Amino acid sequence: MKRGTESAYVIGIDEVGRGALAGPVVVVAALVPARRAAWLGARVVRNLGPLRDSKKMTSARREAWAGHFRRSGGAVRFAAARVSPRGIERMNISNAANRAAYRAVMALAKRYGFDPAGMRIRLDGGLFLGGRALQERSFPYARTVVKGDETIPAVAAASVIAKVARDGFMERLAKRHPGYAFEVHKGYGTAAHRAALGKWGPCEAHRLTFLRRKPMING
Repeated sequence: MKRGTESAYVIGIDEVGRGALAGPVVVVAALVPARRAAWLGARVVRNLGPLRDSKKMTSARREAWAGHFRRSGGAVRFAAARVSPRGIERMNISNAANRAAYRAVMALAKRYGFDPAGMRIRLDGGLFLGGRALQERSFPYARTVVKGDETIPAVAAASVIAKVARDGFMERLAKRHPGYAFEVHKGYGTAAHRAALGKWGPCEAHRLTFLRRKPMING
Protein backbone atom coordinates (compact mmCIF):
# COMPACT_ATOMS: atom_id res chain seq x y z
CA MET A 1 0.00 0.00 0.00
CA LYS A 2 1.36 3.40 -0.97
CA ARG A 3 1.97 5.86 1.86
CA GLY A 4 -0.82 8.41 2.07
CA THR A 5 -3.52 6.12 0.64
CA GLU A 6 -4.83 4.92 4.01
CA SER A 7 -8.04 6.93 3.72
CA ALA A 8 -8.97 4.98 0.59
CA TYR A 9 -9.32 1.79 2.65
CA VAL A 10 -11.25 0.49 5.61
CA ILE A 11 -10.56 -2.56 7.76
CA GLY A 12 -13.48 -4.65 8.94
CA ILE A 13 -13.03 -7.11 11.80
CA ASP A 14 -15.29 -9.86 13.04
CA GLU A 15 -15.06 -13.11 14.97
CA VAL A 16 -16.70 -16.52 14.75
CA GLY A 17 -16.94 -19.18 17.42
CA ARG A 18 -17.47 -17.05 20.51
CA GLY A 19 -20.31 -19.18 21.84
CA ALA A 20 -19.17 -22.61 20.67
CA LEU A 21 -18.51 -25.44 23.11
CA ALA A 22 -15.58 -26.73 21.07
CA GLY A 23 -12.95 -25.47 18.68
CA PRO A 24 -11.16 -22.14 18.43
CA VAL A 25 -12.42 -18.62 18.18
CA VAL A 26 -11.40 -17.20 14.79
CA VAL A 27 -11.02 -13.50 14.03
CA VAL A 28 -10.51 -12.03 10.55
CA ALA A 29 -9.37 -8.55 9.61
CA ALA A 30 -10.40 -7.64 6.05
CA LEU A 31 -8.81 -4.70 4.24
CA VAL A 32 -11.09 -3.36 1.50
CA PRO A 33 -11.43 -0.19 -0.57
CA ALA A 34 -13.66 2.39 1.07
CA ARG A 35 -15.61 2.64 -2.20
CA ARG A 36 -17.84 -0.42 -2.08
CA ALA A 37 -18.19 -0.60 -5.87
CA ALA A 38 -14.47 -1.30 -6.10
CA TRP A 39 -14.79 -4.68 -4.43
CA LEU A 40 -18.44 -5.68 -4.33
CA GLY A 41 -19.48 -5.20 -7.95
CA ALA A 42 -23.15 -4.58 -8.72
CA ARG A 43 -23.50 -7.58 -11.05
CA VAL A 44 -21.92 -9.92 -8.54
CA VAL A 45 -24.16 -8.63 -5.76
CA ARG A 46 -27.25 -9.38 -7.84
CA ASN A 47 -26.01 -12.92 -8.44
CA LEU A 48 -24.95 -13.64 -4.87
CA GLY A 49 -27.59 -11.76 -2.96
CA PRO A 50 -26.83 -9.22 -0.22
CA LEU A 51 -23.59 -9.35 1.74
CA ARG A 52 -24.76 -9.92 5.31
CA ASP A 53 -23.74 -11.18 8.70
CA SER A 54 -22.44 -14.69 7.99
CA LYS A 55 -24.84 -16.29 10.49
CA LYS A 56 -27.74 -15.10 8.34
CA MET A 57 -26.41 -16.68 5.14
CA THR A 58 -26.54 -20.26 3.97
CA SER A 59 -23.31 -22.24 3.75
CA ALA A 60 -23.51 -22.16 -0.05
CA ARG A 61 -23.99 -18.38 -0.07
CA ARG A 62 -21.03 -17.87 2.28
CA GLU A 63 -18.82 -20.05 0.10
CA ALA A 64 -19.90 -18.11 -2.98
CA TRP A 65 -19.05 -14.77 -1.36
CA ALA A 66 -15.71 -16.14 -0.12
CA GLY A 67 -14.94 -17.23 -3.67
CA HIS A 68 -15.77 -13.75 -4.92
CA PHE A 69 -13.35 -12.25 -2.41
CA ARG A 70 -10.61 -14.67 -3.46
CA ARG A 71 -11.15 -13.69 -7.09
CA SER A 72 -11.20 -9.95 -6.35
CA GLY A 73 -7.70 -9.43 -7.71
CA GLY A 74 -6.41 -8.20 -4.38
CA ALA A 75 -9.26 -5.77 -3.73
CA VAL A 76 -10.09 -7.79 -0.61
CA ARG A 77 -7.07 -8.60 1.54
CA PHE A 78 -7.34 -10.35 4.84
CA ALA A 79 -5.52 -12.01 7.70
CA ALA A 80 -6.89 -14.41 10.29
CA ALA A 81 -5.94 -15.29 13.84
CA ARG A 82 -7.36 -17.89 16.17
CA VAL A 83 -7.14 -18.88 19.82
CA SER A 84 -7.36 -22.52 20.86
CA PRO A 85 -9.74 -23.94 23.49
CA ARG A 86 -6.93 -24.01 26.08
CA GLY A 87 -6.08 -20.40 25.33
CA ILE A 88 -9.74 -19.42 25.69
CA GLU A 89 -9.85 -21.13 29.08
CA ARG A 90 -6.72 -19.33 30.25
CA MET A 91 -7.79 -15.83 29.32
CA ASN A 92 -11.62 -16.08 28.89
CA ILE A 93 -13.44 -15.74 25.59
CA SER A 94 -13.60 -11.94 25.46
CA ASN A 95 -9.89 -11.48 26.06
CA ALA A 96 -9.11 -14.30 23.61
CA ALA A 97 -11.20 -12.72 20.85
CA ASN A 98 -9.68 -9.28 21.50
CA ARG A 99 -6.17 -10.70 21.38
CA ALA A 100 -6.93 -12.48 18.12
CA ALA A 101 -8.33 -9.25 16.67
CA TYR A 102 -5.08 -7.46 17.49
CA ARG A 103 -2.98 -10.26 16.02
CA ALA A 104 -5.04 -10.31 12.82
CA VAL A 105 -4.68 -6.55 12.28
CA MET A 106 -0.95 -6.60 12.96
CA ALA A 107 -0.47 -9.53 10.58
CA LEU A 108 -2.41 -7.68 7.89
CA ALA A 109 -0.37 -4.51 8.44
CA LYS A 110 2.93 -6.39 8.23
CA ARG A 111 1.90 -8.28 5.11
CA TYR A 112 0.78 -5.20 3.17
CA GLY A 113 3.00 -2.52 4.66
CA PHE A 114 0.80 0.01 6.43
CA ASP A 115 0.52 1.54 9.88
CA PRO A 116 -2.75 0.33 11.44
CA ALA A 117 -2.79 3.31 13.79
CA GLY A 118 -3.62 5.50 10.80
CA MET A 119 -6.32 3.25 9.38
CA ARG A 120 -10.09 3.46 9.65
CA ILE A 121 -10.99 0.25 11.46
CA ARG A 122 -14.47 -1.04 12.26
CA LEU A 123 -15.04 -3.96 14.62
CA ASP A 124 -18.22 -5.85 15.32
CA GLY A 125 -19.75 -5.10 18.71
CA GLY A 126 -17.95 -6.73 21.63
CA LEU A 127 -14.57 -6.82 19.88
CA PHE A 128 -11.67 -4.52 20.69
CA LEU A 129 -8.11 -4.49 19.40
CA GLY A 130 -6.31 -6.18 22.26
CA GLY A 131 -8.83 -4.68 24.69
CA ARG A 132 -10.76 -1.45 25.02
CA ALA A 133 -7.91 0.48 26.67
CA LEU A 134 -5.34 -0.51 24.03
CA GLN A 135 -7.72 0.32 21.21
CA GLU A 136 -8.51 3.76 22.59
CA ARG A 137 -4.85 4.48 23.25
CA SER A 138 -3.20 3.15 20.10
CA PHE A 139 -5.82 3.02 17.34
CA PRO A 140 -7.53 6.44 17.24
CA TYR A 141 -9.56 5.66 14.10
CA ALA A 142 -10.88 2.30 15.31
CA ARG A 143 -14.51 2.01 16.33
CA THR A 144 -16.46 -0.89 17.78
CA VAL A 145 -19.95 -0.89 16.29
CA VAL A 146 -22.91 -2.82 17.69
CA LYS A 147 -24.20 -5.15 14.94
CA GLY A 148 -21.44 -3.92 12.68
CA ASP A 149 -21.66 -7.16 10.70
CA GLU A 150 -25.19 -6.16 9.69
CA THR A 151 -24.49 -2.54 8.72
CA ILE A 152 -20.85 -2.26 7.58
CA PRO A 153 -19.86 -4.22 4.43
CA ALA A 154 -16.19 -4.53 5.45
CA VAL A 155 -17.22 -6.14 8.75
CA ALA A 156 -19.68 -8.43 6.97
CA ALA A 157 -16.87 -9.50 4.62
CA ALA A 158 -14.67 -10.33 7.60
CA SER A 159 -17.58 -12.26 9.12
CA VAL A 160 -17.99 -14.39 5.99
CA ILE A 161 -14.28 -15.12 5.65
CA ALA A 162 -14.00 -16.01 9.34
CA LYS A 163 -17.03 -18.31 9.21
CA VAL A 164 -15.79 -20.17 6.13
CA ALA A 165 -12.32 -20.52 7.66
CA ARG A 166 -13.59 -21.80 10.99
CA ASP A 167 -16.09 -24.19 9.41
CA GLY A 168 -13.28 -25.68 7.36
CA PHE A 169 -11.16 -26.06 10.48
CA MET A 170 -13.98 -27.83 12.31
CA GLU A 171 -14.53 -30.19 9.39
CA ARG A 172 -10.86 -31.17 9.55
CA LEU A 173 -11.11 -31.49 13.32
CA ALA A 174 -14.00 -33.92 12.88
CA LYS A 175 -11.62 -36.38 11.23
CA ARG A 176 -9.39 -36.34 14.30
CA HIS A 177 -12.30 -36.68 16.72
CA PRO A 178 -14.99 -38.82 15.07
CA GLY A 179 -18.19 -39.33 17.00
CA TYR A 180 -18.90 -35.69 17.84
CA ALA A 181 -20.09 -34.63 14.35
CA PHE A 182 -18.07 -31.41 14.42
CA GLU A 183 -18.50 -31.26 10.64
CA VAL A 184 -22.25 -30.79 11.18
CA HIS A 185 -22.68 -28.46 14.16
CA LYS A 186 -19.20 -26.87 14.07
CA GLY A 187 -18.82 -27.16 17.83
CA TYR A 188 -21.99 -25.33 18.87
CA GLY A 189 -24.29 -26.67 21.55
CA THR A 190 -26.87 -28.48 19.46
CA ALA A 191 -28.91 -31.41 20.80
CA ALA A 192 -26.78 -33.83 18.78
CA HIS A 193 -23.60 -32.34 20.21
CA ARG A 194 -24.91 -32.57 23.76
CA ALA A 195 -25.89 -36.20 23.14
CA ALA A 196 -22.37 -36.98 21.89
CA LEU A 197 -20.90 -35.36 24.99
CA GLY A 198 -23.15 -37.50 27.14
CA LYS A 199 -21.91 -40.60 25.36
CA TRP A 200 -18.22 -39.89 24.88
CA GLY A 201 -17.41 -37.10 27.30
CA PRO A 202 -15.30 -34.09 26.24
CA CYS A 203 -12.24 -34.35 24.02
CA GLU A 204 -9.24 -32.03 23.75
CA ALA A 205 -11.16 -29.79 21.32
CA HIS A 206 -13.77 -28.87 23.94
CA ARG A 207 -13.76 -25.77 26.12
CA LEU A 208 -14.21 -27.32 29.53
CA THR A 209 -15.23 -24.07 31.19
CA PHE A 210 -18.03 -23.69 28.62
CA LEU A 211 -19.40 -27.14 29.37
CA ARG A 212 -20.37 -25.94 32.83
CA ARG A 213 -22.72 -23.42 31.27
CA LYS A 214 -25.97 -23.98 29.44
CA PRO A 215 -24.99 -24.98 25.86
CA MET A 216 -25.78 -22.45 23.17
CA ILE A 217 -26.83 -23.28 19.64
CA ASN A 218 -25.80 -19.94 18.13
CA GLY A 219 -22.92 -17.63 18.94
